[in-house]
Amino acid sequence: MEPLQRGLRDGMQKISLYDMDRTITVRGTYTPFLFYLLFARAPWRLIFLPLLPFGFIGYGLKLISRGQLKTFNQRLLMGSGPKLADLQPHIERFADHVMRANRHQKALEQIESDRADGRKLVLVTASYELYAEAIARRLGFDHLIGTRLEVDGEGRVRPQILGENCYDDAKIGRIEALFAAQGWQRAESHVRAYSDHVSDKAMLEFADEAIATTPTPKMRRLAEQRGWPIVDWR
Repeated sequence: MEPLQRGLRDGMQKISLYDMDRTITVRGTYTPFLFYLLFARAPWRLIFLPLLPFGFIGYGLKLISRGQLKTFNQRLLMGSGPKLADLQPHIERFADHVMRANRHQKALEQIESDRADGRKLVLVTASYELYAEAIARRLGFDHLIGTRLEVDGEGRVRPQILGENCYDDAKIGRIEALFAAQGWQRAESHVRAYSDHVSDKAMLEFADEAIATTPTPKMRRLAEQRGWPIVDWR
């Protein structure tokens, strides 16, 4: 994709916001991550698999939120308090696997193009920062915004989300917080955003340039309505 420069003026801070799952990656990463840890650490937890549908039923009936569904699955498959230090080697290997077998090469090329253009790179994902950090590090992102989990005083990862699940409109609050922390002025920044999914509508509307990447049908329709560029990274 040729660099887009709509609304860009000399001296502006250039920022690119990237969704992760199915934007940079081909497939989602949350469930594969939980199962990767399960088989690597405690395959005996497969005995809890029959309980997983109950979480999805509860979510479908709106009895629990998307975030509560995530932590329900996490508790079943990962346990209620594994040590972060014990998880880290598995996290690193999982990130290596994602980079080998679950990424769009064209997404990586666009990331490198944005970096060469002097843009600050921000990964904005609903996935857990617990493992998204390792992926962001491999891709050379400057900042990560993701769903944060509680790590207690003993270094144990708890099935408890800190703040909000970083999904849909919740991403905007986190993006604005990053702008404030970095001293970026929105009026003096040129923001580009990439996503495959309509749940990122707010993030795309926040940007000066919104790019629909390998979009879902709903995302494609929204992009066509808004006149946003559509690219296929398959």
